[in-house]
Amino acid sequence: MEMFMTILPLLFMFAIFYFLLIRPQQKRQKKVQEMHAALRKGDKVITIGGLHATIDAIDEDTVILLVNDNKKLTYDRNAVREVVNPD
Repeated sequence: MEMFMTILPLLFMFAIFYFLLIRPQQKRQKKVQEMHAALRKGDKVITIGGLHATIDAIDEDTVILLVNDNKKLTYDRNAVREVVNPD
Protein backbone atom coordinates (compact mmCIF):
# COMPACT_ATOMS: atom_id res chain seq x y z
CA MET A 1 0.00 0.00 0.00
CA GLU A 2 2.83 2.38 0.82
CA MET A 3 4.45 1.75 -2.59
CA PHE A 4 1.17 2.66 -4.30
CA MET A 5 1.03 5.94 -2.40
CA THR A 6 4.54 6.87 -3.58
CA ILE A 7 3.74 6.05 -7.22
CA LEU A 8 0.35 7.81 -7.23
CA PRO A 9 1.73 11.39 -7.44
CA LEU A 10 3.99 10.34 -10.31
CA LEU A 11 1.05 8.85 -12.21
CA PHE A 12 -1.00 11.96 -11.49
CA MET A 13 1.77 14.20 -12.88
CA PHE A 14 2.04 12.06 -16.01
CA ALA A 15 -1.73 12.29 -16.57
CA ILE A 16 -1.63 16.08 -16.25
CA PHE A 17 1.37 16.24 -18.61
CA TYR A 18 -0.47 14.10 -21.15
CA PHE A 19 -3.72 16.09 -21.13
CA LEU A 20 -2.06 19.53 -21.09
CA LEU A 21 0.81 18.99 -23.54
CA ILE A 22 0.79 15.78 -25.55
CA ARG A 23 -2.89 15.44 -26.47
CA PRO A 24 -3.41 19.05 -27.68
CA GLN A 25 -0.25 18.82 -29.81
CA GLN A 26 -1.52 15.61 -31.42
CA LYS A 27 -4.85 17.31 -32.20
CA ARG A 28 -3.10 20.30 -33.81
CA GLN A 29 -0.87 18.00 -35.86
CA LYS A 30 -3.89 16.02 -37.09
CA LYS A 31 -5.66 19.25 -38.16
CA VAL A 32 -2.59 20.37 -40.13
CA GLN A 33 -2.33 16.99 -41.87
CA GLU A 34 -6.03 17.14 -42.79
CA MET A 35 -5.59 20.68 -44.14
CA HIS A 36 -2.61 19.59 -46.28
CA ALA A 37 -4.58 16.60 -47.61
CA ALA A 38 -7.51 18.87 -48.56
CA LEU A 39 -5.47 21.39 -50.58
CA ARG A 40 -6.91 21.98 -54.06
CA LYS A 41 -6.06 24.03 -57.13
CA GLY A 42 -7.40 27.56 -56.73
CA ASP A 43 -7.14 27.65 -52.93
CA LYS A 44 -5.78 30.90 -51.53
CA VAL A 45 -3.06 30.06 -49.02
CA ILE A 46 -0.44 31.59 -46.74
CA THR A 47 2.93 29.85 -46.45
CA ILE A 48 4.98 29.52 -43.27
CA GLY A 49 7.12 32.34 -44.62
CA GLY A 50 4.12 34.68 -44.93
CA LEU A 51 3.69 34.50 -48.72
CA HIS A 52 0.08 34.99 -49.85
CA ALA A 53 -0.63 33.08 -53.07
CA THR A 54 -3.07 30.89 -54.98
CA ILE A 55 -2.41 27.22 -55.70
CA ASP A 56 -1.86 26.77 -59.45
CA ALA A 57 -0.92 23.06 -59.39
CA ILE A 58 -0.43 20.44 -56.73
CA ASP A 59 1.08 16.96 -56.52
CA GLU A 60 2.08 14.52 -53.78
CA ASP A 61 4.91 16.59 -52.23
CA THR A 62 4.90 20.04 -53.85
CA VAL A 63 2.59 22.90 -54.71
CA ILE A 64 3.07 25.49 -57.43
CA LEU A 65 1.89 28.84 -56.15
CA LEU A 66 0.74 31.71 -58.34
CA VAL A 67 1.68 35.15 -57.01
CA ASN A 68 1.45 38.69 -58.41
CA ASP A 69 2.14 39.20 -62.12
CA ASN A 70 1.55 35.48 -62.79
CA LYS A 71 4.83 34.43 -61.19
CA LYS A 72 4.89 30.75 -60.28
CA LEU A 73 6.85 29.47 -57.30
CA THR A 74 7.34 25.85 -56.28
CA TYR A 75 7.03 25.08 -52.57
CA ASP A 76 7.00 21.98 -50.45
CA ARG A 77 3.43 21.03 -49.56
CA ASN A 78 4.32 21.25 -45.86
CA ALA A 79 5.20 24.94 -46.30
CA VAL A 80 1.49 25.83 -46.48
CA ARG A 81 0.48 27.22 -43.09
CA GLU A 82 -3.13 28.20 -43.71
CA VAL A 83 -5.89 28.19 -46.31
CA VAL A 84 -7.70 31.53 -46.48
CA ASN A 85 -10.52 30.82 -48.96
CA PRO A 86 -13.49 33.07 -48.37
CA ASP A 87 -16.45 30.81 -47.63
